[in-house]
Amino acid sequence: MTETKSNAVAKKPEAGLPANIFEEDASLTQAGLTQDDLATPRLKILMNGSDELDANDALKPGQIFNTVTGEAFDGKEGIVVIPCGYERQYVEWEERETGSGAPVNIFKADSDILTKTTRNSKNKDMLENGNYIETNANYFVILYNKETGIGTPALITMKSTQLKKSRRWNSTMLNLRIQGSKGSFNPPWFSHTYKLTVVKEKNNQGSWFGWNIELEGPVTDQQAYNDAKDFAQSVKAGTVQAKPEMDQATTSNTDGNTPFYF
Repeated sequence: MTETKSNAVAKKPEAGLPANIFEEDASLTQAGLTQDDLATPRLKILMNGSDELDANDALKPGQIFNTVTGEAFDGKEGIVVIPCGYERQYVEWEERETGSGAPVNIFKADSDILTKTTRNSKNKDMLENGNYIETNANYFVILYNKETGIGTPALITMKSTQLKKSRRWNSTMLNLRIQGSKGSFNPPWFSHTYKLTVVKEKNNQGSWFGWNIELEGPVTDQQAYNDAKDFAQSVKAGTVQAKPEMDQATTSNTDGNTPFYF
């Protein structure tokens, strides 16, 4: 019996074209894209009850999760970030039982909306219409991989119990001084890296996971600094903006910033 041989020839995996070819044409396919066409990568702490845990059995509470790539980082080992911008927002939500899952209004930092609220027994800032205001401290960061030297833009939102962490982080960056040719000065935020890890916290109502933030030191990679500077300029120009997650008001608190009790 004659063995039949396939005419198909297995091809060796081909190496990609030289990077300089892609580099020359990089701008040809990005025209027309705006912030509305992009998904904002968020870095959030997974909690017991997070929707992501139901969708992926490999994920665990206390991990740091990238909502766009699906990558999870060990909370104890943490991540390294380069802060590039900050924005405080006041977000109006309907109560969870009646809400649509979308924010009713988003107020800027200079708004007086909090003066129109009353703090209830659950520490919510309630409006007369029955909705509540949530303070969001948004950090635009570069998620930095020291091994590869690659940085990825991302957003970290802190709220509720984590606002005190936010204030400490802001104070650390504002009070940082280095010596220059004309004396000491406060360097740009994106000049330094920070290590963010996850810690368990508790009060008389329960326990949850929160952020721990530590200053590492000056950025040592020129490309990482350039990328962070570019991102900071985009944030300052308003081309990159923070948008609340659509389901924050109607699902369990899954971002590590408001306690999820267990």
